[in-house]
Amino acid sequence: MPLSPNLRGALFMMVAMVGFTLNDAITKYSSLSMNMAQVMLIRGAFASLFVGLLAWQRGALSRPRLMLQPMVAIRVLGEAGATVSFLVALAHLPIGSVSAVLQALPLAVTMGAALFFGEAVGWRRWLAIAVGYAGVMVIVRPGFDGFTIYSLWALASVACCTVRDLSTKRIPQTIPTMLVSTATALAMTVVGAVLLSPMGGWTPMSGKSTALLALAAVLVVIGYQSIIMAMRSGEISFIAPFRYTALLWSILLGLIVFGDIPDMPMIVGATIVVGSGLYALYRERVVGRRRIVAETTGPAMAPDGI
Repeated sequence: MPLSPNLRGALFMMVAMVGFTLNDAITKYSSLSMNMAQVMLIRGAFASLFVGLLAWQRGALSRPRLMLQPMVAIRVLGEAGATVSFLVALAHLPIGSVSAVLQALPLAVTMGAALFFGEAVGWRRWLAIAVGYAGVMVIVRPGFDGFTIYSLWALASVACCTVRDLSTKRIPQTIPTMLVSTATALAMTVVGAVLLSPMGGWTPMSGKSTALLALAAVLVVIGYQSIIMAMRSGEISFIAPFRYTALLWSILLGLIVFGDIPDMPMIVGATIVVGSGLYALYRERVVGRRRIVAETTGPAMAPDGI
């Protein structure tokens, strides 16, 4: 039997999360042999090539000057900050811990939409946001023995991603998704090149290292396309919760590839964050809103797996 639009969208969403999480695992593995700026540079170059070819094929590059549109520029800056801070955190923390902190992003975008765009957020969702951030604090553990400064880099990535997603919501519908993705990939390549020397310079690469980063770029492109197809397949309120499967994949890959065993505070904190996010999504559905404020993808939006 053919899948319903909602089930098809959920499947696409899970494929996207697998792609993004595998990309993260490859990126973390690559950081063992080179600095993160070099990872950004090489992965960004491959991603620019792949996304640029897709954009060219779809005619999205016919007006390249649209890349200079203010909201596109702000989005690219937010993505640059998010990528740098995420990669620094990823290089020093278990992949599951970083992923757990990033699960607070939908709550952060909901809060930002209420504060800066005046979108209506009821007291129940404000309570969910507060509880979710309490869960993040359980993961980060400020002031306790398990605290590390790199946890703050993960929080900085959430803040930068919030800027990215809020600015994405203000990008005009006339600007193609693939043009925005191309601008983002090119910007990440440039940022990697700029930071290469301050972060330790170039490390000679083997064929295996180059192939892995090329694969990471392919996985990001697969994630891009899968999440767009997911959001266009069915009801967002049904599909969006499947974003949280990324946390399960991150914990599993961290255990298998890096031998990272999640501790109890991380498990408890992640459960609180995910539970709060799911409740916020439930409230979105209850109030009858078809388009959730925490959505990061739409016809004119390009999601990014950092």
